[in-house]
Amino acid sequence: MRNVVLYHLQSLDGVGEEPGDWMPDSGPEIFDNLGAVIETQGDILLGRGTYDYWVAYWPDSDVEPFASFINSTPKHVFTSSPLSEEWANASSVDGSATEYVAELKQGEGKDIGIHGSIDLSRSLLKADLVDELRLVVAPSLAHKGRRIFTGEDDGGLRKLELRECRVSGGGALLLWYRFV
Repeated sequence: MRNVVLYHLQSLDGVGEEPGDWMPDSGPEIFDNLGAVIETQGDILLGRGTYDYWVAYWPDSDVEPFASFINSTPKHVFTSSPLSEEWANASSVDGSATEYVAELKQGEGKDIGIHGSIDLSRSLLKADLVDELRLVVAPSLAHKGRRIFTGEDDGGLRKLELRECRVSGGGALLLWYRFV
């Protein structure tokens, strides 16, 4: 059985939309942490909005370690319409994300990652399909923007076990939790 790992950047007040001014830390610890997360992943889950946003940047990017990873890893894009731009190893999934991911988890292989994709992340969290959270919490308050953890219709209580907690040189928290 495979694990679903949600990697998420957010401000201290939970804003997780495109990190702009609220994510000031881009030091080596951030990239080392990302590298540790993605080396365990063999598939990526993306929502359509994230796919459309990323396909304009990542195929030609040289920002490592993520560029090589995201360009070579199978990407499962949840959408009800055809993908407008091609990206290597991307396929569209039309149908229930929860059913698809539950089936994907049953297979053999490396972890399944979710990067970005707030709505998809929320639905998989609500369905108890996420096994681990790998959070980067920026030392800032963004105040405005979408959040994964809203407290609205998130389902019941779920407890977590802290696997690791580090602080980057720029003050970001690098958190690794596993659902118990």
